[in-house]
Amino acid sequence: MKCAEKLLALAFLHLAFSSLLCFAACADTRRRGNGRNQNQNQKASSGGNTWCIAKPSTDNSRLNVNINYSCTQSGVDCRPIQPGGACYRPNTIVSHASYAMNLFYKAAGKNTWNCHFNGTGIIISVDPSIGSCNYPM
Repeated sequence: MKCAEKLLALAFLHLAFSSLLCFAACADTRRRGNGRNQNQNQKASSGGNTWCIAKPSTDNSRLNVNINYSCTQSGVDCRPIQPGGACYRPNTIVSHASYAMNLFYKAAGKNTWNCHFNGTGIIISVDPSIGSCNYPM
């Protein structure tokens, strides 16, 4: 085999191996319920003591989209995250998005898919309320 043929074969082998790993990871995620175990999925689906918050690593533009979407939905009152509201402080985009996303999650029925927000929301079982800002359950 010539050197170029060996490099091409090696590149193909690398691509095939990467594809296989990706397929295995995707299949495993589907089997496990997108990273949650069965009990967590059931708890989140039934509502329980769960809240939906923003992933802190999400960029601000995506969090603004989540706030705008959530605050325009029926049953969602975002006045508490407005200046002077009980949840305005801490005055951070993650905090405001988390509050708005949780209101939508609650109003929409507390199903796991109501906290997806294109991969920027997570369901937690610890009350995220802070100070005078109470996250409704």
